[in-house]
Amino acid sequence: MSGPEWVWPALGAAIASPLRFWAGVRGASSAQRLFPVGTFTVNAVACLLLGVALEMRHVQAWVQALVAVGVCGALSTWSTLAWETTGFLRMRHYRLAAGYLGSSAVVGVMLAWAGNAIGGLLS
Repeated sequence: MSGPEWVWPALGAAIASPLRFWAGVRGASSAQRLFPVGTFTVNAVACLLLGVALEMRHVQAWVQALVAVGVCGALSTWSTLAWETTGFLRMRHYRLAAGYLGSSAVVGVMLAWAGNAIGGLLS
């Protein structure tokens, strides 16, 4: 990487952070929608992007830093997933808590694997 290496992850985070905020506001759980669609969606998208970015071995290192560290790091959020899950537990929605946590993990792994396959095709 040429120049200050921190610029690329910072730029990726600057791009993804507003998207993460918007998705959280638009997809937050509410009285009409108990499932936190926003967090689930951004985590799923980040898993797919990370799989693609890390498998593409012929791209410049700055591109991987921009996407894998910056965009995916700012877009995905384990802490919010954990907080939302504890909220379900506090409300005694045990099945929803387990379903949300389990589906987030399973879908995340599947999309990271799919991203890995897509990245391999693009290399």
